[in-house]
Amino acid sequence: MKIHEHQAKQLMAARGIQVPLGRVARSVDEAVAAVRPLIQESGSPVVVLKAQIHAGGRGKGHFKEYPDVRGVNVITDGIEGGPSAAEERVRELAQQMLGSTLVTIQTGEEGKKVNRLYLEQGVDIARELYLAVLLDRSVSRNIVMASTEGGVEIEKVAEETPEKIIRAEIDPAIGLAAFQANELAHGLGLEAEAAKNFRRFVVALANAATELDTDLVEINPLVVTTDGQVLALDGKMAFDDNALYRHPDISEMRDETEEDPLEIAAKNAGLNYIKLDGTIGCMVNGAGLAMATMDTIKHVGGEPANFLDVGGGATEEQVTTAFQIITKDPNVEGIFVNIFGGIMRCDVIATGIVEAVKRVGLEVPLVVRLEGTNVEKGKEIIEQSGLEVTNADDLKDGAEKILELAGRS
Repeated sequence: MKIHEHQAKQLMAARGIQVPLGRVARSVDEAVAAVRPLIQESGSPVVVLKAQIHAGGRGKGHFKEYPDVRGVNVITDGIEGGPSAAEERVRELAQQMLGSTLVTIQTGEEGKKVNRLYLEQGVDIARELYLAVLLDRSVSRNIVMASTEGGVEIEKVAEETPEKIIRAEIDPAIGLAAFQANELAHGLGLEAEAAKNFRRFVVALANAATELDTDLVEINPLVVTTDGQVLALDGKMAFDDNALYRHPDISEMRDETEEDPLEIAAKNAGLNYIKLDGTIGCMVNGAGLAMATMDTIKHVGGEPANFLDVGGGATEEQVTTAFQIITKDPNVEGIFVNIFGGIMRCDVIATGIVEAVKRVGLEVPLVVRLEGTNVEKGKEIIEQSGLEVTNADDLKDGAEKILELAGRS
């Protein structure tokens, strides 16, 4: 699960991690009302107005409706005139940003609708750095990644200048050690007050990642101010869904408007579904078989439209829901059902498919490969249904047939 920047900073601040002062706004009036107290409290005449979406690259992004407006805007026009001048500029920008679609390098051309804004104090920046704590599944531990190249895409840094990325592996028994914090500060070229503040900052961030069960905590940029303070100028957090039962306060931060509605429907039905960019819809039981099915589709020249695992104990209703979710994706040009009946019986899958087609109709080719428990009964149910279904003998045969029927062989 992901949360917004302002929520991530709220969690950081509660754990002693220094962040700039800021206020969230969900309307134009709220944005304008936040300007004056923010300037007074921070003592800074500069206000930064940020769009809040679950995607990076906002500073370089633009709005479809207003191409000249960015996702992050520094309010400097007319500041000399006092807060009222800043308020008018915030009002103008907020009217354009709220309800509009922000396009960034991470959203793609479809962009994301902006429903909330974050106003933040301006900061005197001396340096911009990159800092993250992420789960490295290859070692089953959190690691710290830091770089002097803050404010740019870390993927580009990793590809072109990997030597500029510093790593430290966190021992879960003791946390990030003092010597590791020292090494990170030295590697970033920090000295004196800035180095001391960074060491305190990175240890607190590592502890927060462990406490909150995060998959990722990313700060880009992490800034060093002209007086040696270290602050999170940005903040991104993603959490392990399986650990959210330990964090009901974080679960309440979920913003479903930022998530794919099909993935939400699948989650509510107890299904594992991830939407992809291809055209071949997949319904499979078991994560391993689902991955193998997707790989085979790609191997024969196609692109899967989704990952969908109905699990080993799915009910007829869940199978019907799964089929409905696949057919709601407008990119799907063919459906491949690949079931190996162990715990899951083939006749249950077959009945679910028949019921789903009766409810939503079938406008694209459907290939079904059934094998295992009650396979003959399952095939009999489909054959007697009168549906236009193509049977497959094995995994590769099914993948080739659905591509041929979808006109993508």
